[in-house]
Amino acid sequence: MVVTFKAYKGTQACIPQILMSKFLNMFYFLPSLQVLAENLTMVTEFLSLGFSSLGEIQLALFVVFLFLYLVILSGNITIISVIHLGQSLHTPKYFFLGILSTSETFYTFVILPKMLINLLSEARTIFFMCCAIQMFFFLGFAITNCLLLGVMGYDHYAAICHPRHYHILMSWQVCGKLAAVCGTGSFLASLTVVSLVFSLPFCNANKVNHYFCDISPVIRLAGTNTDVNEFVIFICGVLVIVVPFFFICISYLCILRTTLKIPSAEGRRKAFSTCASHLTVVIVHYGSASFIYLRPTANYMFNKDKLLTVMYTIVTPLLNPMVNSLRNKDVQLAIKKVLGKKEFLKL
Repeated sequence: MVVTFKAYKGTQACIPQILMSKFLNMFYFLPSLQVLAENLTMVTEFLSLGFSSLGEIQLALFVVFLFLYLVILSGNITIISVIHLGQSLHTPKYFFLGILSTSETFYTFVILPKMLINLLSEARTIFFMCCAIQMFFFLGFAITNCLLLGVMGYDHYAAICHPRHYHILMSWQVCGKLAAVCGTGSFLASLTVVSLVFSLPFCNANKVNHYFCDISPVIRLAGTNTDVNEFVIFICGVLVIVVPFFFICISYLCILRTTLKIPSAEGRRKAFSTCASHLTVVIVHYGSASFIYLRPTANYMFNKDKLLTVMYTIVTPLLNPMVNSLRNKDVQLAIKKVLGKKEFLKL
């Protein structure tokens, strides 16, 4: 009798299982080892528990989250369209705001539609490969947002602390390079993390206690020691969360020192109001992300952390168009101009 393992269709079995299978085939005459081999089954799909423990409340959550998702989509699409059509907004500040809105549109699209479907469905399964793809794009766009917020902090620093050299420090060539570095670096970091997670063997356990494939809930299902993988993932987290946040803090300390030197109260108020919306998004995004990703997986508290995750998967994308852009007078004026042009064309 030859011992075989159940493998995921379309993908290769994980190396630890292949080695174990070959080893056990050498001793196929031992019944106890045959039973052990049959019990080691590679996971082909995950079951996303989501908010299933809340029972009938899930219907109310579906209505709330659907409404918030539509607000996020409409807000970000509005910002992208207005920045594209409004000539007055063709500046580095709004260039990065437009990229941030684009990133957050895809960022929420990776998670929320599947979550909404699961709230109304009893079949909450997601294929192994689909789970890996979801994690890759979620982390890619999430890290992009982190880096973009850091770049926007630098943009505020250059505008307030070095206004005379702003057009040199934030030339379109520099902006293009910064945007390219944010996007490329983010998805390379995401690929590294996803490779570390899904290179682990997943045997039997397949219930993900979350509403999407996040790092901690998935890696806890691995059938081996994950200390080394978690340490490397932690280092990646420090690089994409702590380092940008550190530079944002340095930028705002310089901005505060420069702002306090402005003689007029109106000038100080304008400088502070320019940075207030950005700081609000930074605190919510980096605060919740740091609490989730900069600690050991063993400390993961499923129900509490699930609610906290809502902060940076729903609340933060909602804050960007509502606080960072639509309340901005320049954006409001640009929206009026764009709408005015459409009315004129209709006439």
